[in-house]
Amino acid sequence: MTIADINKLEGRSFPARRWTRNLVGGASPIQASNFAMGYVVLEPNGGQVPWHNQEQEEIYFVVDGEGEICVGEERRPISSGQAAYLPPTVFHQLTNTGDRPMTMIYCYGPAGDVAHWKQELEGTLPKAGIDVPPLPEGAQPQCTEPPKG
Repeated sequence: MTIADINKLEGRSFPARRWTRNLVGGASPIQASNFAMGYVVLEPNGGQVPWHNQEQEEIYFVVDGEGEICVGEERRPISSGQAAYLPPTVFHQLTNTGDRPMTMIYCYGPAGDVAHWKQELEGTLPKAGIDVPPLPEGAQPQCTEPPKG
């Protein structure tokens, strides 16, 4: 039996002000071919999973906090206890709009790398409305700043 202990996983910090710890797939002790899963903390007032898309279908489940989720042309508030379905290839973004950390769990399948992690770390994430479709009207701006240093 393999157990991934979130309290012992170092995880990764991203330029868009979030900390991600993979529980299944990627840099995790649990490997699966049909899905990947992780725990994410978005910093208060703007921490984000920036506007991106991927081949896999995905679910975001908000454990604690409040924010804004954009999926395709839709923009809605989202908060603790709510889950959002993200269809394959559809652009999406999650932003913490609250003044305390937002925690969420993602699950996508099939397992595999998603390009937006590497792009964000390298500062090459495609820009909403320029390289890729625009965000919905009134949405929080996409964080595409390259890493400092």
